[in-house]
Amino acid sequence: MNEIYYSVDDVARLLKLHEKTVQRYIREGRLQANKVGKAWRINGHDLSQFVEGTDPTAGGKKTNARPQDTRASNVSISTVVDIDVLDMEQGMRIVNTMTAALNAKHASYGASSMSAQMIEPESKVRIMLWGSIRFMENMLASIAMLTEPKEGETT
Repeated sequence: MNEIYYSVDDVARLLKLHEKTVQRYIREGRLQANKVGKAWRINGHDLSQFVEGTDPTAGGKKTNARPQDTRASNVSISTVVDIDVLDMEQGMRIVNTMTAALNAKHASYGASSMSAQMIEPESKVRIMLWGSIRFMENMLASIAMLTEPKEGETT
């Protein structure tokens, strides 16, 4: 069965919304989407459910309520982490690993986001995170694991 996938631009054009609004709906978990490379893709079924206002987890019942995160849904955290790196190759490895962790996160962590910035003149990677307490706990633990010196290593 061939699925039809739409880009954020396609969805914005179809629904007569701004692209940033569609991206916000994805970030908030109101519109289901999958990350393909750096771009979001929305399949036709998920778009249809979004337009109809139905929640697939509620047996197809109509809902305009925001999806609820069962774990600490009333708390969101944001943080900025600056990581000193030896070279930009090391920085890219850290960013790629963190992106993989974000994309593999458990659905119960709810909506979350990550941005990364390479600051070459300072040999630094800046990672900005937003999400639930459990999401943040796991992402910060991953950063700690990636950046802490291994036994016998000098800093």
